Amino acid sequence: MTPRHFLNTQDWSRPDLDALLESAARFKRTPLGDQLRGRSIALVFFNPSMRTRTSFELGAFQLGGHAVVLQPGKDAWPIEFDTGVVMDGEAEEHIAEVARVLGRYADLIGVRAFPKFTDWSVDREDRVLKAFAKYSPVPVINMETITHPCQELAHAMALQEHFGTTDLRGRKYVLTWTYHPKPLNTAVANSALTIATRMGMDVTLLCPTPEYVLDERYMGWARDNVAAHGGSLSVSHDIDSAYAGADVVYAKSWGAIPYFGNWEAEKAIRDRYAHFIVDERKMALTNNAAFSHCLPLRRNVKATDAVMDSPSCIAVEEAENRLHVQKAVMAALAS
Repeated sequence: MTPRHFLNTQDWSRPDLDALLESAARFKRTPLGDQLRGRSIALVFFNPSMRTRTSFELGAFQLGGHAVVLQPGKDAWPIEFDTGVVMDGEAEEHIAEVARVLGRYADLIGVRAFPKFTDWSVDREDRVLKAFAKYSPVPVINMETITHPCQELAHAMALQEHFGTTDLRGRKYVLTWTYHPKPLNTAVANSALTIATRMGMDVTLLCPTPEYVLDERYMGWARDNVAAHGGSLSVSHDIDSAYAGADVVYAKSWGAIPYFGNWEAEKAIRDRYAHFIVDERKMALTNNAAFSHCLPLRRNVKATDAVMDSPSCIAVEEAENRLHVQKAVMAALAS
């Protein structure tokens, strides 16, 4: 049975995920359809977007639907998410009303809400997304919060296309931390770890120090996936051994969880590891690996021009696939 919402891929069975990927492949071959004819989706953006907004708006249009974009605090009222609060601050309305009203207007709701980056014990609760799912009478889609399930599917689809098979089992997959001048969300890293282990790959999480290992929730999901789907999971802090023989290199920068909200202390550590950049020397250690990144990517900080412009880079294909997988998700939830 298809879940009511699309909040995390871990909530969906492997057969259901495979069905979404098959649907996305069909949409890629035949972009236009009527699966959303007469339907609408409210896209609620608490944070900026380029690929997510564009792909969801165009995806809805190409399936005969209509998308309404809302930015609370900018072109929509600020929203309160805590319960029992006296609303005498900035927020003008409560999520209990917002989600229920939007659900009476639209057939689907998409939510993009990044962490506040001050207290991980709070951010890891994913309160904004869960509040929409709690109160909404219609399906809710995660457009990136502390995970990014749409990016996961686009990534998996790009890998299947690159290798010419839907079976990715047994391939060595390296999820590598890369330097960035400021701390970033762990969402894409959490999601990459989740989908790579779900697909039965041999996954290595490469990061500078133990402080950069991902939250135990997602490490636990990965271990559960290995037990259920095969493959393996390891953590490495050694660049050369991690890259050696890799079939896939996926790059992402993220902040260290123990320093969450104390970024000045974390910066002193992070700045020592700019050499984690994905470059030609490291890629030469691999098994002619596919390279990808969720984008946006700072060239010659996260990856060199040579890596980004090489035939092995599938980042643009992955970005394109956002359109197709999101159409598959919307169609499945609206059916």
